[in-house]
Amino acid sequence: MNLNISGHHVDMTNALRDYVASKMERIERHFDHVLDAEVVLEVEKLRHKAEATMQIRGAKLHAEAVKEDMYAAIDCMVDKLDRQTIRHKEKACDHHNRDARHIDMSTD
Repeated sequence: MNLNISGHHVDMTNALRDYVASKMERIERHFDHVLDAEVVLEVEKLRHKAEATMQIRGAKLHAEAVKEDMYAAIDCMVDKLDRQTIRHKEKACDHHNRDARHIDMSTD
C-alpha cells in the first residue's frame, strides 16, 4: 500500500506518522488489494480532524473523524475505514457466490 500522510497546522512528528502507519496496517490485514491511501491530519482551534481517502480495487473509500484528541480522531477514522473495507469485501464475495447458491440440486 502506498501511504501518503500530510498535515495542516500540525507538526508531523515521527511518532504521529508511525501511529497512523501502524493503524492503517490493520486495514491491510482485512483486505489485501489496497492500492493507495492518503491521510490528512488537521487542527482547527480545539478540533482535531483525521480524514483518509483510500483507493482499493473496485472502489474509493473515504472516512473522517473529528475529536478533541488527534490520536482519538485517528482511531475513529481507521475504525470507519475498516468497517467500509470489510463491507466492500463482503459485497464482492457475495456477488461472486450468488450463482452458486441458486443451483437447484434436485434428483429425478
